[in-house]
Amino acid sequence: MSHEPTPESPGTENGPRVHPQALVESPHIGARTRVWAFAHILPDARIGEDCNICDGVFVENEVVVGDRVTVKCGVQLWDGVTLENDVFVGPNATFTNDPLPRSRVRPSSYGRTIVREGASIGANATILPGLTIGPHAVVGAGSVVTRDVPAYAVVVGNPARIKRFVGALRASSESTALTDVKLPKLSAGGAELRRLPQFNDSRGSLTFGEVGSQLPFPVSRYFVVSDVPNIEVRGEHAHLECHQFLVCLKGSCAVTLDDGLNREEVLLDSPTLGLYLPPRIWSALYRYTPDAVLLVLASHQYSAEDYIRNYDDFKRIVAT
Repeated sequence: MSHEPTPESPGTENGPRVHPQALVESPHIGARTRVWAFAHILPDARIGEDCNICDGVFVENEVVVGDRVTVKCGVQLWDGVTLENDVFVGPNATFTNDPLPRSRVRPSSYGRTIVREGASIGANATILPGLTIGPHAVVGAGSVVTRDVPAYAVVVGNPARIKRFVGALRASSESTALTDVKLPKLSAGGAELRRLPQFNDSRGSLTFGEVGSQLPFPVSRYFVVSDVPNIEVRGEHAHLECHQFLVCLKGSCAVTLDDGLNREEVLLDSPTLGLYLPPRIWSALYRYTPDAVLLVLASHQYSAEDYIRNYDDFKRIVAT
């Protein structure tokens, strides 16, 4: 139910609007922010412009809230919580800041929990201390978040697991393992699905790829990923120079691709299917089956300097 507007603070044109039954001790409340009944904001808290702080919200001192943030009823923002711009926090969502709380025992420092720009926290979700919820991620209602959430990920459950990625269009509604299915064209920055030849006879199956035909670059290195628990996400980085070619030799895994503008997801579920990843494509690999074995061919030797591991850095790099 929406609230009727209350008068703006006396003598403050375009200033914050505070319900007469709210207790706002902080002077750091941005323009046009609305604070509704029974909210309590402590003196050192900082809240940006155009926010909506609903009934019964409590905000401690070491809290920073950005612009255009909505905090629904019954939420407590404890010391150490930062909500960046355009965050949504659903009713009765719970933040924590001490992994081993004891009555009347204060820790030397509180866990820093950061909810990045544009992320949404569903009703009754619980966020453990010291975690980062990535930009534009979504935490499902009632979920218990026990680890960092990647950018654009949708997580649900207890413990929260990645269900999908926001805006990541599925490359095909049919299994790409079927050799008679035409492979879809990918929109993410030069990434490409490629069919690998396979020969079958009474002795078994043979699948191969050759440089210049199926493999679009000379191979300098390979590595194999296996025995990945289903809850885990691998990747979550891009490369400056290195090209990669991915083949799931057994089982399956999902790969989300992001070129800074487009996001899509492909399922690698056959040794006859390869995924070419050019440099400067952010990728995250998840939903591994228990038997998944992933082969990765790389154009360069390993170099830590070639990795882009921070999503904000990646966005800046591809923007230029």
